[in-house]
Amino acid sequence: SPQVQPFLPQWLAQPNLVQKRIKDNLVPIGDVPGIHPRLVKKLQMNGIESFFPVQAEVIPAILQSASNGYLMGQGGYRPKDICVSAPTGSGKTLSFVIPIVQVLLDRVVCQVRALVVLPTKELAQQVSKVFNIYTDGTGLKVVLITGQKSFAKEQEMLVQKKVTGYCSLADIIVATPGRLTDHISQTPGFSLTQLRFLIVDEADRMIDDMHQNCLNQIVKAAFQVENDSGSNMLFQRTKPGPITAASSCYPQIPLQKLLFSATLTQDPEKLQQLDLFQPRLFTSVYSEKKTLGDGTETEQDTNKKYTLPEGLSQYYVPCDLNSKPLLLLHFMLTMKFTRVLCFTNSREASHRLFLLVQAFGGVTVAEFSSRLPPNERQRTMKEFEQGKIQLLISTDATARGIDVKGVNYVINYDAPQFIRTYIHRVGRTARAGKVGVAFSLVLRIQERRFLRMLKDAGIQDIKKQPVKGNSLKPLVQQYEEALCKLEKTVK
Repeated sequence: SPQVQPFLPQWLAQPNLVQKRIKDNLVPIGDVPGIHPRLVKKLQMNGIESFFPVQAEVIPAILQSASNGYLMGQGGYRPKDICVSAPTGSGKTLSFVIPIVQVLLDRVVCQVRALVVLPTKELAQQVSKVFNIYTDGTGLKVVLITGQKSFAKEQEMLVQKKVTGYCSLADIIVATPGRLTDHISQTPGFSLTQLRFLIVDEADRMIDDMHQNCLNQIVKAAFQVENDSGSNMLFQRTKPGPITAASSCYPQIPLQKLLFSATLTQDPEKLQQLDLFQPRLFTSVYSEKKTLGDGTETEQDTNKKYTLPEGLSQYYVPCDLNSKPLLLLHFMLTMKFTRVLCFTNSREASHRLFLLVQAFGGVTVAEFSSRLPPNERQRTMKEFEQGKIQLLISTDATARGIDVKGVNYVINYDAPQFIRTYIHRVGRTARAGKVGVAFSLVLRIQERRFLRMLKDAGIQDIKKQPVKGNSLKPLVQQYEEALCKLEKTVK
């Protein structure tokens, strides 16, 4: 039976298409109009000479939508919300950092004007780092709220109590949902009523999880009526609606939502929950028309829902449960893979595999999971990037969206159960136009479902890579000794 296509609203059906091939479509930073000379200089100091396609499209769009500074445009014109769907490693972070810092450059008072919400601490740290680079020397204050410091300490970073009342110490806040909602409900003087930009990164995960509630709370806090001496009545916001004489007689700060993801949902109902205003979608997830020799066009990969990085090669290895650890050791020791990021489906599996490889010896290995305190995770990450660790074994939660430098191989030790998990995992390599390889170890009973899942997502270029049993034989004896060693330590 033919699949019923959901009715797509116009903005989803006719998005702004962004070039997929990063390398062939770099845009020199001088060619993107309207970027402040100060930021151009900063970009150059950071070795950035050209923008990726996503950045070249999205930066001007955000700047354009904020051409009136913080306030509504003439006649109550309100900026459109923006959604960006582009592969992992295509430069989404800079696409919002640059325009936001630029819009805030001339700020007169310190108020929370931009709020970025991310699902994990690692991602939040990564994004706040980028903000710090570009706000350095501007007087703009970036505050990171992830629960790594005590609640009281965070409160001190956010607001200061003065004789005249509370004042904000942050212009830009980068936060994880849990901690943020705590501050909204419990921190006196913490106000989002002057918020101009709400950025939701890894948006699909933020909509899927329990985080939807967090987004509702932010919006509610942004439209709350301030009850101090009426000094702010001037800028009181009204909920978006028809323009009335009353609503257009005083200046207002619009709240604009910017959503980013590698796997932005196409589900109109889900997006409906976000209550977007006349949204525009920028996407590099589209099918390419190919012209055949006889001049007719064919629509290729019409059902391509996701784009993977251009430089990625994908393989799968059919195997059975017992040979999985041996295959990993074979890749590391016989094939001499380096800078390998290896995924399992649980913390336990991750920990056990780490202990096993350690007991076997000959591979510098580390684990990366929520078992470890954040400072240890950072150290591990650094050592991996420096090449001191050859194999990093991780769970999905920890690795989502994180920008690990120089991953050569991603190995799915456990086959992922969902297509999005697959996209995010393999997207840790081949970032920013580089090349990378992904191997998935697939049990024979999973093979049909796994291939079906990829095919349904329009991913056709995965190759079968069988590994012969006798190439694993040399490892068996030492492996069994390692197992015995492990049993002892576990007991």
